[in-house]
Parts: sequence; structure tokens; C-alpha cells
Amino acid sequence: RKALEEKADQLALTSKYKSEFLANMSHELRTPLNSLLILSDQLCRNAEGNLSARQVEFAKTIHASGNDLLMLINDILDLSKIESGTVVVDPSDLSLEDLRRYVERTFRHVAEVKNVDFYIRLDPQLPKTMFADVKRLQQVLKNLLSNSFKFTQEGHVTLAIDSVKSGWNPDNENLNRASDVIAFSVMDTGIGISPEKQQIIFEAFQQADGSTNRKYGGTGLGLAISRELARLLAGEIRLVSAPRVGSTFTLYLPQIYTSPRSTRKSAGARTALEIYARPAPSGGDIFPDKGGSAAVESSVPVGAREESLPSPGPLFNEVGDDRDAIGLDENVILIVENDVAFARFLLDVAREKGFKGIVTSQGVRALALAMQFKPAAMTLDLFLPDINGWRVLHRIKNDAATRHIPVAVISTDESREQALSAGAYAFVSKPIQSKEVLDGLLDNLNRLIQRSEKNVLIASADAATRDQLARYLAADDLRIFTVGDRKGAREMIARSGADCLVLDADLASWSAVERDEPDGEPLLDRLPIIVYGAAKGTHALNGWRNLARNAIVRDVRSPERLLDQASFFLHRDPAKIPETHRAVMRGLHDSIDVLKDKRVMIVDDDIRNIFALSSLLEDQSMIVVSHDNGRDAVRYLQTQPDIDVLLIDIMMPEQDGIDTIREIRKIRACRDLPIIAVTAKAMKGDREKCLEAGAWDYLSKPVDTGLMIGVLRAWLRR
Repeated sequence: RKALEEKADQLALTSKYKSEFLANMSHELRTPLNSLLILSDQLCRNAEGNLSARQVEFAKTIHASGNDLLMLINDILDLSKIESGTVVVDPSDLSLEDLRRYVERTFRHVAEVKNVDFYIRLDPQLPKTMFADVKRLQQVLKNLLSNSFKFTQEGHVTLAIDSVKSGWNPDNENLNRASDVIAFSVMDTGIGISPEKQQIIFEAFQQADGSTNRKYGGTGLGLAISRELARLLAGEIRLVSAPRVGSTFTLYLPQIYTSPRSTRKSAGARTALEIYARPAPSGGDIFPDKGGSAAVESSVPVGAREESLPSPGPLFNEVGDDRDAIGLDENVILIVENDVAFARFLLDVAREKGFKGIVTSQGVRALALAMQFKPAAMTLDLFLPDINGWRVLHRIKNDAATRHIPVAVISTDESREQALSAGAYAFVSKPIQSKEVLDGLLDNLNRLIQRSEKNVLIASADAATRDQLARYLAADDLRIFTVGDRKGAREMIARSGADCLVLDADLASWSAVERDEPDGEPLLDRLPIIVYGAAKGTHALNGWRNLARNAIVRDVRSPERLLDQASFFLHRDPAKIPETHRAVMRGLHDSIDVLKDKRVMIVDDDIRNIFALSSLLEDQSMIVVSHDNGRDAVRYLQTQPDIDVLLIDIMMPEQDGIDTIREIRKIRACRDLPIIAVTAKAMKGDREKCLEAGAWDYLSKPVDTGLMIGVLRAWLRR
């Protein structure tokens, strides 16, 4: 027994060392690759126009090869993480129809390019949903279908999804005890696989043709990863194949995932995989005929391919919402809610109020759905399983395409003022005591959406200032009111229900607007206030501070910023804003304007990365300061805290990025400095460690340059 315990300890220690090795290997491989991809991408763009067409093609080849290398690194890490037990299954409800649409979008264009027929068939007896890890299932199907298209030069590839009662290894207890089993069969008319080669193709780095002059490239990792993922998902993969006939890979999964039990010893080490040689062609053809009699072709036309959204994986319909039944000019509400039961209830209430609802529990999917459907309104839970709800709100309100959407935060987080200040339209605390609360919220959202005009009150003792601001804000979708004294402001707010108040910066006579109201009836509650100009004198500044404690206050110093902030708080639809106003706001939010002359510090121990990132950011007119270690960066910021944003590598000698971030956060002047962790580490928990240390965002190497610029723009606009 003692010997067994010692052996178990040794195995655990080996697994730990393996994980650390993987993290370090990932860093060492991704770091030079990061420079290669960034610089080759810059060459591909040929911004200065000094490269010939042939040289641009060379750069594109370098960039494509770098991406191929990145995919290989990711595959190696995927397989290693699975084998070391660091992959966690995250099951959720999955619509099989949504899965069909995802496969259609992903592979229809591939079929067109290869001139191969592509069929997707769903068994009419299938349940509508299953409970599984969506991301891992999608990964297995993508691997299997990619393999089939790769080895099929003519004929067809078919994905058949069926409810089955048998077909898997009789020793597989996970499938035997499942009430329902679903089979995903990927069938092709490709080159097929001989019986003696069928076992080795599921081993890492193995192919049926292992010669150096083989026709088909690749590393052979896809099937090895698929086999291990099938085991994780409590299922197995079986193969039926014959040379020059084709192959059928079938993934068997329980309809409702439960954690796999230990398999019987008789099943051996390959319980997730069973292989049988396909019978000769005379034994029957299991493929559909080209007329489609055995397979129902997808309704999506050949060649139609949707552009991928900024979301990790397909946008599955999690609760049976209305996303597939939205007509023109219908009010759509996006419900982002971690509690599925409450999300369904909220969806029902929204339908009663005339909304079409789209529901998701994931923050990253919410961002993608907002871009895709442009909802009229949105509800947001702050506690989401993937990313923080505050980050979702920040991204929504800092993107010109979505910032006008009124967002109602519904959460247990007691951060009403913070949410309203960040641009939320309303805040409702959980638990909600009655349906009437939701009725009132949705009624208010409906009224806001339906109103063609918003009310703006301009209050200033100076008539010239009132007239100037009124002319500048004038638009068909705004009703402008002006007043010159406190009494007029109070009466106008009470009578017309102003949506936004613009105050002259001299607040000495205006701070009493809030404080003169009876207790429990604050006049300026929820009313956004924009203070225009610079406050004069201590009395005015004190009045401003008193006001800010009780209302949402923004200060602006230019008419352009006034227009931008007013549009932000009024949730103005870009389609209804005059072109002159849109042009002003575009100028404010243009990337080169936002980044221009901003000071960015890069902390990275690899001079190649510093060079690559510096070149990219200097092209955006940013001023770059760089250090090759954390200690120097901390010393610089202690004496010169004039940096606007910080990009920091995590894996550095002497003092790593995590410790450096913690040290920087101790500097008083750097407590609100946007820090973005840039790391090649790819192990579980890396992102969370960076955020806990004080980073505000996280980017993985190789850095997507477009994403990095977008992240910088978002944080520098705050």
C-alpha cells in the first residue's frame, strides 16, 4: 500500500511538472511567433506602398505559415492538457438545430471550394436538445468533418445525427446507463483506411500514410484529440472504413451528460474508441444518393457563408428564444442572464410586453449577439460564468455600433450608482419581489424606445451660453428647453420629465436643486447631468461635488464632448442622428484620434516583441516607452507616472508580470492605470491570475493586432 501511495505521489508530481513544462513551452514557442505574425501582418497591409505585389505575397505566405504553426501549437497543448487532466467539462443545454446551423455555416464553403456534395441529416425522432459541453462537441465534429473533407476529392461528405439504442462498445458503462444516446456519424467517399492502419491514426502524430512524400499533410493530432475528448464527454468514437470506398466516424454521446465512471478493465485503454473494417461494397452502401433520398440537404444555399462573430464558438439558442422569428421593425430585447430559470421567466414577460427576446448566459456571446441583432434594449446580469458583466457593459457602451442600446442591469450586485454612471439605463436589484417590478422596467424601456424625441434641459445664468448650446445640440430627435434660474429648472424638470440636464459649470446656485427637494423624492434621481465648462471658485467646486454624490454627473470642456455625452445618456439611435452630429462623434471616436499622442508602456523581456509592438503602436501615433523587466518599469512609474496605458508580458525573469502588476498597483498615481496583460501562457487559470493581480484586460500571444487596438481604444476612451 505504501508503495502504491508513493507511486501515486510521483505521478501527481510528474503531472505538475508536465503542466509547468507546457506553460513554459507555450511561452517559448508563442513569443517569437508573436513578432512574426505582427510584423508580417504589417507587411501584408503595405501601408506605405513601397512593396511590390510579389513581396506582399511573400509576406502573406509568411503570415499564413505562422498561423499554421500557431494551430499546431494549440493542438499539441490541447492534447497535453487533456492527457494531464486539466480540461474541465462544462455542460449546458444545446439545441441540435443550432448545432446543425453551425456545421452548415462552417463547412458549406469548404464543400463548395472542393466541389464535394455536403449533406446534413437529422433523425426526426431526435430530441430537440441535449446536455453536453458545447465547445468540446463542436471541436470533435470540426476535427472529424475537416478530416473527411481533407481526404475526399469527389463524391460527398455527410453528417448524420441519430437517436440510437446500440452500436457502441458493450463494455462502455457510461453509454450503457444513459437513458438516450445520440450518434453523430461523419461519412465520406474519400480514400478510406486499410484495416492495419485504422488503429494508429488515433495516436498522436500518426497518419495512415506516414511516408515523407505523402500526398496529404498534417500532424495527425486531430483524431487523437477527438478520441480523448470523446472519453471526457462520456462517449466513444467508432470507425468503419475500407480503401477506395470511404470512411464513417461515429461519435456516441449520452443525451444528458453525467461525469464518466471508471471503465471496466476488460475494455482496455481504448474504451473511447472501437474500430471495425468496413465490409466490401457488395455489403450495401450506407451513403446517401446524390438525389438526397437518404439525406435531407440543408436549406442554406451552396456558397452562402456567414462571417464569424467575435465569439468563442457558435451562438447557440440556449432556452428556445425568438432569434429565428424576428421580423422587420420588431422590438428585440437581449437578455443576458446567468440564471436560466429566471431568464425564461424574463423572456415570457418581455413577450407579454411586445418584445422578441434573445437569451444568453455568456458574456462573450452577448457581445456577439448585440452586434448581430442590434437589439432595441438589453438586460444584463453582472455575474456571468465566462466574463465579468461589468466588462460586457463597458464594451457595449464603448462601441459606436451598440452604445445607444439602453441596458437595464438586473443583478444581486449592489452597485446601482456605478452601473448608472457606466451608462446603464436602469438598475434592478435581485431578488425581485414581484412581477410588477419587471413589468414597470419593461414598460419604461418600451416608452423610451417608442419616443421619437428626447428632452434636454439647458440651465445657465448666461443667455448667450444657453443659446449657443441649444443651437449646437439642435436636432429632429431632440427637444431643447432652456432656463436661466433655479426655479425654472425645477419647474421644467417636474413638468416635462427631462431626459438629460446640461448645467453651466458655475454650480454655486445650482447645487441646491437636488438638496431642496423633500426627503425620498430627489428631483435629480436617475437624471444624467452634464456639466459644461470649468467651475470657477471653491464654492462652485463644492457645489459640483455635492451634486455628484446624488446624481450621475459628467464634466465636459468642449461642445463636441457635450454632444457625445448627451447622445450617450439619451441612448440616441445612430440612424436618427443628423449626419453633422454623427461626423462630430466619429471624429471623437476615430481610433487614430483616441490613440494619438497617448503614452503606452511596453514591458517585455523579449526585444523582438518590444520591436514588433512598438512598430504597430507608433503607426497609431502613440508614444512608446519600453522596459525589458518589471523592476525597471516599477521604478519608472514611481518617478514618472505619466503613462496612459500599460502592456505587460507575464513570463519574465527575476520579477514576473503578476508581481510587477501588484507592485504598480501600490503606486498611488497608478491605481487607475489601465493595465493589459499580454502573455503566451496557455494553461488554465492564467487569465484569472492576471485579473486578480490588478490587470484590467488580458490578451493571448500571438496577439491579434486588431483586437489589441480595439482593447486600447476602449480603455483609453473611458
